Amino acid sequence: MSAAILIDITRCIGCEECVLACKEENDLGPDRLRPGQQAVDGLSATRFSTILRLPDDHFVRQQCRHCLEPACVSACLVGAMRKTPEGPVIYDSDLCMGCRYCLVACPYGIPRYQWDESAPLVRKCTLCYSRIREGKEPACVEACPEEALLFGERDDLLEEAHRRIAENPGQYVDHVFGETEVGGTSVLYLADISLGFLAWSEHLGERDLPQLSWASLKKVPGVALGMGALMGGIFWVINRRMKLAAMEADVSLAENDSDV
Repeated sequence: MSAAILIDITRCIGCEECVLACKEENDLGPDRLRPGQQAVDGLSATRFSTILRLPDDHFVRQQCRHCLEPACVSACLVGAMRKTPEGPVIYDSDLCMGCRYCLVACPYGIPRYQWDESAPLVRKCTLCYSRIREGKEPACVEACPEEALLFGERDDLLEEAHRRIAENPGQYVDHVFGETEVGGTSVLYLADISLGFLAWSEHLGERDLPQLSWASLKKVPGVALGMGALMGGIFWVINRRMKLAAMEADVSLAENDSDV
């Protein structure tokens, strides 16, 4: 099974029922406002999903995209981030060492950190992994009154998305956001506007990020060995010169003593 969600932002009315369902399902508690802030409209450690309110009555749901080849997973040094066979990318707090590399690696800027906790953890949407394993829909999908969220197999959702685009020319951008970006995601979007602002770049490309990082990381052992050999050689040369200098000093001292 490759579980996925299709989000049709043309059907979203900004009611935030999905956000409330997510908070209840994950026991996230109330949002924490910064000084002077009237309402929370972004992701946080207590808000795994949110609705971005754009001009012209566009409401765009923001959440973890659950990449097919997640950069956060490849960046995690201890395996705290894991891609499950069912599709969701989940997090094991018992393994996390708090390096926060996953925050930097994510092309969509999704993971959040519990900065105000004494023992902080990384927090993000899990696509309701426990519910999926029980044969249920994610809580956000179940709560949406406008059917702006659709849950199912990724291939089936892509087929549905392309059907809607073909049957409604002019209603949608002719592109399923998440179909190919950085290798593809398990959270897909249909929209009548570009959603490039949800990522760190308007054009992410189709190649998954772990491939790009591996192209550099695979060179590290060779570079490390080469630098080790170089430093070892320099140490040997310097050490030998020091020994020769000491021997010459001893010989000179002995000759001076014999002259006396």
